[in-house]
Amino acid sequence: MNKSEKSTIDFLRSSSVRLTATYLSIIMLMSIGFSIILYNISNNQLHRQSPVPASIDESMGYEFQNELTPRQAIKRFLSTRADEARDELVLNLVLMNICVGILGAGVSYYLARKSLEPIEAAMASKDRFISDASHELRTPLTSLQVTNEVALRKTKLTVREAKELIADNVQETKRLKYLTDGLLGLLKENQNGANMQELSLQSVISETMNHVVAQAQKRSVTVDDRTPNIKFVSDPDYLSQILTILLENAIKYSPNKSTVTIDAKKTNSKVVISIKDEGVGIKATDLPHIFDRFYRADNSRSSTKVQGYGLGLSIAKRLVDELGGSISVKSSPAIGSTFSLRLPPSK
Repeated sequence: MNKSEKSTIDFLRSSSVRLTATYLSIIMLMSIGFSIILYNISNNQLHRQSPVPASIDESMGYEFQNELTPRQAIKRFLSTRADEARDELVLNLVLMNICVGILGAGVSYYLARKSLEPIEAAMASKDRFISDASHELRTPLTSLQVTNEVALRKTKLTVREAKELIADNVQETKRLKYLTDGLLGLLKENQNGANMQELSLQSVISETMNHVVAQAQKRSVTVDDRTPNIKFVSDPDYLSQILTILLENAIKYSPNKSTVTIDAKKTNSKVVISIKDEGVGIKATDLPHIFDRFYRADNSRSSTKVQGYGLGLSIAKRLVDELGGSISVKSSPAIGSTFSLRLPPSK
């Protein structure tokens, strides 16, 4: 456990204790307040129900004008019963508050944990993000450092070697830029949320194709667009970015001279966009994790030797969530993968 994780755990523990104490204090104040109100009401009722001597004479049919002893005895008896009732009421209220305190402690702890769960998840995600990001950034930086140190040790560095070194540095710099862009994409928070508007799916796909056409031509991959001209409400920028990520992945992991197919359909409840490739596929054990950031299914895709950081699908998943939709994948090794994007037709 590193220092950051230990600090997070200590913070959450102390927060749980403080929040539990706060909830319990509120519960006990309410319970004690109601107990005082109930005691005062009951005590007033007991005083009102205690008969005065004249009413005793009238109810018993006797005239004790000069003989006060029986009247005093009855009054004392009624007063004693009222005191006993008050004592019993106080005891019952004390026992009730003790029970409320015990039960309230359990309820308070449960409420505190439920309240802190989102914060705990966010802090754990932050710690994991920092750890993963630092690890991933260290790899290309280390490569740059080692390459340059080796070159500096050479007493005679030819122009060709210098150009190769610069080319390697440029390549590593591009990888770092891609990584930092992906990290910023994960951290980016749009304060206004998605910009929902009516759009044409064909226009979004046309824009997306402009982003991936060079990559497809380089690998001789054909992108077969079968989508009808569907109109629905969504964010065109978010949707274009999602489709770009999915198409880039499909092309990246497809063999040369293969086909990537885009299709879509609209129902009353959703718009379904599917992207199917003929690539290496993904193993069943990797499927539950492919939307986790920095996760790469190396075992199933190692033969392609594709560079990447496992950020694309994580970004796509976040954007899909912003649009109120869902994303899933079906895949078979050596056959291909189909990513399905389900979006509400309106929001």
